[in-house]
Amino acid sequence: MKFDPEKIREDTASDFETAWLAGSRYIGERAINERYPGSISRICLPGKPHPVFETIQKLREAYLRLGFEEVMNPLIIEEGEVKKQFGKEALAVLDRCYYLAGLPRPDIGISASRVKQMSTLFRKQFSKDEIDSFQDTLHRYKKGEIDGDDLVYAISSCIGVPDTEVAKMLDEVLPELKSLQPESSSSTLRSHMTSGWFLTLASLWDKKRFPIKLFSVDRCFRREQREGETRLRNYHSASCVLCNEEVSIDDGMEIATGLLSQFGFERLKFREDEKRSKYYIPGTQIEVFSLHPNPRIGWVEVATFGIYSPTALAQYDIPYAVVNLGLGVERLAMILHNADDVRALTYPQFYAPWRLTDMELASMVSVEHTPRTPEGAEIAKAITHVCEEKGNEPSPCEFIAYRGTLLGTEIEVWVTEPEADTLLCGPAYLNEIVVHEGSILGIPRTKRWESVFETGVPSNIRFLDAFAALAAYEIENWVQAVKARAGARAGESMSVRVRIVRSGSDINIKIDDLAVRYITSQKNRIDIRGPVFITVVAKLAGGRIGGEEGGGEVVEAGREKGDE
Repeated sequence: MKFDPEKIREDTASDFETAWLAGSRYIGERAINERYPGSISRICLPGKPHPVFETIQKLREAYLRLGFEEVMNPLIIEEGEVKKQFGKEALAVLDRCYYLAGLPRPDIGISASRVKQMSTLFRKQFSKDEIDSFQDTLHRYKKGEIDGDDLVYAISSCIGVPDTEVAKMLDEVLPELKSLQPESSSSTLRSHMTSGWFLTLASLWDKKRFPIKLFSVDRCFRREQREGETRLRNYHSASCVLCNEEVSIDDGMEIATGLLSQFGFERLKFREDEKRSKYYIPGTQIEVFSLHPNPRIGWVEVATFGIYSPTALAQYDIPYAVVNLGLGVERLAMILHNADDVRALTYPQFYAPWRLTDMELASMVSVEHTPRTPEGAEIAKAITHVCEEKGNEPSPCEFIAYRGTLLGTEIEVWVTEPEADTLLCGPAYLNEIVVHEGSILGIPRTKRWESVFETGVPSNIRFLDAFAALAAYEIENWVQAVKARAGARAGESMSVRVRIVRSGSDINIKIDDLAVRYITSQKNRIDIRGPVFITVVAKLAGGRIGGEEGGGEVVEAGREKGDE
């Protein structure tokens, strides 16, 4: 059920709690209370992976094939650890770190004036036990025994007021909570996977047999001044370490080659990094470049490896050499997906142009009304068959399509054209719905449109198919209505017809609103039209088509009953 965001914003501004409690009314009680299996079939369909996480999964599998063991490194790193690892370079590293902050927890007292405010607000006299319990709750919150998530519920329980009302009280009676400002800590978000590797290796180097081969694919955070085509403020690092009694630069080159060759890379460049990070031994820090398919991008740095310096390892009592390689997942994904902007690749919802493929658009074209019974499906199939076989027969003419039972009632279904000097069906009755270059077209399978059928995506829906489904659906409705009333006579009839089609709805074809919005935004077109001219008549068995008893209700395709 679609709701009105503007109306809800107004309701929220006026009374948040009332609007919040009315949530199910806004989106519909039936939608919320619908249960499996009724709703599951609409959402459990094949999905599409994100290119970055798809690349992460491939990297994990590649590392495992190289014999590395997966670990999780700490994400929150204390400032002191960064200083131990990076030495005199620590300030430059910390400058790019995000420091974690938290809200202080004030010591709040419940004075007599506050109690008076509460009594006025809630129209209730609070007992001494309730106020003491309230004060104790605030003290426990101050000491960290109660989390902020639980504070409202805890206050509600101790003073006997609904939690929806407590939220209002916090603003008016305890303004200190609303005016709190965050205070920084000495904890940082990991900016280099190296920060976590020193901690992990310090715990494991004497607990595993050599060589120790570990990898981790996880997020890192860097306080960049701005994001660009190849740089983000948070990114994924696919990093590994090899700890052994002896290691060399060749080990790093072998790991990089073994890893990237699994992605089809044959051209790699290795170049000594000019930056000379202090946690690597001088002369061992090597950049790895791969060629981007887009000539404008050219060679892209996808990895760096080096041998950790003993000056850094010694800070953690690690007595063996370590090769470390770090690979930027997003940059690798750019190459694999031929992307020229990492922002559009990672956050397409914000940066990438809106694109729906012809295949996706074709999946949004459907027949709106379809028969609900097996007999109804047979009727639709029979109408289709008659039109396919007799569609070009000169009129006036009529052909029996179905004779049998429907919902326990004997009926006959005919395809008819009473007017003279025409055909049973109009010229466009076999037109098909095809999606081509972002447009939805209803076209005949003729030489003129041959290239569109070859390069477009068919929906496998013809005008005839959609109309036959509608006719069977309406016949089912008619028979059900006839059975519900007394006095139905043999020969009583109804008809369903379609004339000139000017849009999909005229022929029982539904196009998803999303597809309509997309096609309109791209200035493409939806062109479903043409002269179809099919009439189907259903009658209770025993009368004549067009006879005195044959006159019944008429359903015009794309219109309400009886609406000419």
